[in-house]
Amino acid sequence: MQIRFGEPVDLPAVCSWDTHFEPDFLEWKLTRQEVILAEANGQIIGYLRLEYIWSTVPYIGLILVSEQSRRQGIGKELIAFTEEHLKNRGHLYLYSSSQANEAEPQSWHRHVGFEETGIISGINEGGIGEVFFRKRI
Repeated sequence: MQIRFGEPVDLPAVCSWDTHFEPDFLEWKLTRQEVILAEANGQIIGYLRLEYIWSTVPYIGLILVSEQSRRQGIGKELIAFTEEHLKNRGHLYLYSSSQANEAEPQSWHRHVGFEETGIISGINEGGIGEVFFRKRI
């Protein structure tokens, strides 16, 4: 398995993993080293999209691991790669979040070293809150 920054050539695969955005935006993210991929045997098996709140605070916008590749440490590897990249750029923390009604993602965040920092009530569709996490890197 290899963890690496996505490249413009990865755009078709990135579009299939991250259906929330138009290809032009995802291509821009690829050129800025804000998409990190886990690859095995020529196939993308993990995906992380990095965002910056207020243009400076690193935040995981999306992290996914293929169903058949879960519980093998791939998410941890994506986080470790991201942390090293951010540490080299002078960042001290990485942030993330999960909907308040998603117990499994919240458990995963804690498992990989994130600490809960608060909740914004009612921010998601249906009035569901969002739990925020921070990890010192």
